[in-house]
Amino acid sequence: MIDATEAVRKFALNVARLSGLAPLARPLLGGSGAILMLHRVTAAPGNPHSVNRHLRVTPRFLDGLIQDMKSSGYDFVSMDEACERLKGGRRGNRFAAITADDGYRDNQLEALPVLEKHRAPITVYIAPGLIDGHVDLWWEVIERAVAARPLLEFTTGGETMALDCSTPARQAAAAFRLQEFLTIEVPEETQRDAVRAIAAAAGVDPAATSRELLMDWGDLRRFSQHPLVTMGAHTLDHHLLRRLTEERAREEIAACAGVLEARLGLRPRHMAFPYGDPRAVGCREVRLAREAGYASAVTTRHGVLQPSHAGHMHALPRLSVNGRYQRIGHMRTMLSGLTTPLANGGKTLVTV
Repeated sequence: MIDATEAVRKFALNVARLSGLAPLARPLLGGSGAILMLHRVTAAPGNPHSVNRHLRVTPRFLDGLIQDMKSSGYDFVSMDEACERLKGGRRGNRFAAITADDGYRDNQLEALPVLEKHRAPITVYIAPGLIDGHVDLWWEVIERAVAARPLLEFTTGGETMALDCSTPARQAAAAFRLQEFLTIEVPEETQRDAVRAIAAAAGVDPAATSRELLMDWGDLRRFSQHPLVTMGAHTLDHHLLRRLTEERAREEIAACAGVLEARLGLRPRHMAFPYGDPRAVGCREVRLAREAGYASAVTTRHGVLQPSHAGHMHALPRLSVNGRYQRIGHMRTMLSGLTTPLANGGKTLVTV
């Protein structure tokens, strides 16, 4: 089902590009600019069947995308400047702000040289709990778990689950099932217990996964001192906020800024909602981000920026620079704005 959906989306992107609809749409729907969303940027080969393959693009693709957008007239700006341009209604070139979630180590090692080449700023959103190891990088842990055993059987919360992981296709189906299990069926408060049960059954060390893939605080301090880098908040423990009480959600959003200030020496002005889709972010979460004093907050809702987003600075959409759609032509179509109403029930102003 995942692959079928992906195939349909690629077909639609190709039709829009080859028919000439995307270039025609750009003056009408392209808006003021876009916020690009990255996770991992690495040349290391990934599993082509991975349910997380959308989180990974190559440095070569990022380089080509930035060059193509610059050739099309985009200015690459920091999130501070993106906010200023939105609120000021400044006329001029379209602009793009690059963001990255979670603090993957390859952001520093492989993405930064590309950004330096183009003098393109980046905002990296950090959840302190992921860096400290208080919470697990669970979506990566389950990928390793389903690859470790032909049959993955575990018990958590009094429920036993057995998953067939004997082929790459079945591993992908099992990983997708576990993602749904951990984000829908297991409460946020007990999610880590469930992740640890899955990891133990597979013989996978969840802490090692985070240590290998994420920057530590020393890395982040050095990274944050680079003139192209801005550090943002990604909540304390990367929880799905709509599943928390208002008190807990407020703490997750507001307290993160203080922890990052203490650790990195500068209070973050921008934040990203974990997961960022309609299941994770609603009007309550937007209000809490605004009350916490952030200048902006971004979601994962698909869309370009419109001038009217000046009134919705804590519900800004992004375009995923996505390993499943790693083609310049696909990104051109998304940047035209044509896919924004298609992905959002006809809306061109995407908030929550």
